[in-house]
Amino acid sequence: MTRHTWRALVTACAAGALVAGPLAVGSTAAASDPGSTSPHDLGIVQKVDPGIARALERDLGISRSDAAARLTFQSRAAGIEDALERKLGASFAGAWVDPTKNVLYVGVADRSAAPAVQASGAKAVVVDDTLAELQSWQASLDAAIPATADQVPSWYVDVATNSVVVSVRAGGEAAAQALVERAGVPAGSVTFEATQEAPRTYIDIIGGNAYYIGSGSRCSVGFAVTGGFVTAGHCGRSGATTTSPSGTFAGSSFPGNDYAWVRAASGNTPVGAVNRYDGSRVSVAGSTDAAIGASVCRSGSTTGWRCGTIQARGASVTYAQGTVSGLIRTNVCAEPGDSGGSLIAGTQAQGVTSGGSGNCSSGGTTYFQPVNEILSAYGLTLTTGEGTTPPPTTSCSGYSASYQGSLSSGAAVAQPSGGSVTVTRSGTFRLCLAGPSGADFDLYLQKRSGSSWSTVAQGTTSSNNEAFTYNGTSGTYRYVVLAYSGSGSYVLGATTP
Repeated sequence: MTRHTWRALVTACAAGALVAGPLAVGSTAAASDPGSTSPHDLGIVQKVDPGIARALERDLGISRSDAAARLTFQSRAAGIEDALERKLGASFAGAWVDPTKNVLYVGVADRSAAPAVQASGAKAVVVDDTLAELQSWQASLDAAIPATADQVPSWYVDVATNSVVVSVRAGGEAAAQALVERAGVPAGSVTFEATQEAPRTYIDIIGGNAYYIGSGSRCSVGFAVTGGFVTAGHCGRSGATTTSPSGTFAGSSFPGNDYAWVRAASGNTPVGAVNRYDGSRVSVAGSTDAAIGASVCRSGSTTGWRCGTIQARGASVTYAQGTVSGLIRTNVCAEPGDSGGSLIAGTQAQGVTSGGSGNCSSGGTTYFQPVNEILSAYGLTLTTGEGTTPPPTTSCSGYSASYQGSLSSGAAVAQPSGGSVTVTRSGTFRLCLAGPSGADFDLYLQKRSGSSWSTVAQGTTSSNNEAFTYNGTSGTYRYVVLAYSGSGSYVLGATTP
């Protein structure tokens, strides 16, 4: 089949000519829990995070109801794509969705594989090259590397056109052709694309992360502020440059004080969070001063996340370079390279690491420059409201019944085992759900009314754990677990009247 013919076939598929039955929002999702299905099939209207809904409305111009339908569809599509890739094997040529029509297309390099795609609820598109072939040619381009990177800034596999797309800046046509020939990519499997892009790296500015000054000395980010971040003054003088993230010390004071702020270069994004060095971030909500004796934690690029208590405020300490006053004294440990890093009480920013004595093996005393003084000195605004603080994991013990299973993202299951529980008297239901760390699992209590089910209580926070009680009457009930985001095992505990 020529590539011209294939493109004509894609057009026919988009009009619904090749295979009937696009992937519907209510199609069954792949999941590892027996009896798992889509939330739609269990009468669950999937929630959409308000922030995500606003962003989709802003950037894509879709309503919240359309956003819910699209996200539910995409979750279904991901499960079907994964299953088909395993089933089709070498003939699989990638998958893509039409987000405006909620249709999943799957490329196949062998026409005999099309019926399997149809049976899944997707639409088959017969193509020339397999996904493995396209990816191998991309890898050859990776190894070849263009002589002039600014003329050929990027290349990628485009499964919708069944080709490797090579982006070319003006004047770079010869360099692109030479790259493709050197890599040995078949001419018929390459699409050249004119571009003006000039890629550069982006770095999130997060409290506790490392940054580098001048020729290579290292300190830690204190807290993100509008336009950059605050840190310790002894880390760099005004005008000094930084990398990772890139920027310039816009102000610095040391000794006397020990504070500074770095104006970040474009492309570096201030994030209102602190690195907890366990794969999660603590959200920064504000900068209210904690009391003496309060528990606090520090984040730094040498020793990570360490905690202790505030021993005093307004302390003075003399370093070799001079005396610094007005500091927070703590028994939190720190080591070189942690300087400038975050001190936080719960979600409230407290200060940036100045110095101290001891280490994180034997313990020690560490002093912090109060963050509010830095914000006031330079007229800065603290960046807040980003990151996550995972709740403690619960085992859901102490309940009269326990159920376990595993769900893929977007799937749902009714317990017990797709059945129901008959309750013969009124009283209190106690329900608990423990999902996998980092996921968002939700729990619904439903009651049968005639031939349908109605949700009478629910736990739908953004965490992996849910727990609630409900005062109900006699009747038939079931428990529905929804993997709103993330995949993995769960434990459900239930006590009925």
